[in-house]
Amino acid sequence: MYFDLIVWDDEDDPDGNHRHIVATGLVTVQEVEDIIAAHQGPWDASRSSGLPFIIGTASTGQRLAVVFAIVPDPDYVLVYPVTAYPVED
Repeated sequence: MYFDLIVWDDEDDPDGNHRHIVATGLVTVQEVEDIIAAHQGPWDASRSSGLPFIIGTASTGQRLAVVFAIVPDPDYVLVYPVTAYPVED
């Protein structure tokens, strides 16, 4: 997937995407970024939020689902991970 930047909130932001995704200890920032960077082709919409949803395998071998938003910006393609979680093959 083409993007200019993956946007992460500060690690200490209690409502931020970094804390929400990484706090479980099941997923790392690098794994989420691996999935986003490697994805090619269209994506599905999350049933619960309607946001874009992809599944892929990170460089660690972990298979993840990643839900994200495209942040409106006139000059850049900004991807904001909303949630990510391990999935079975």
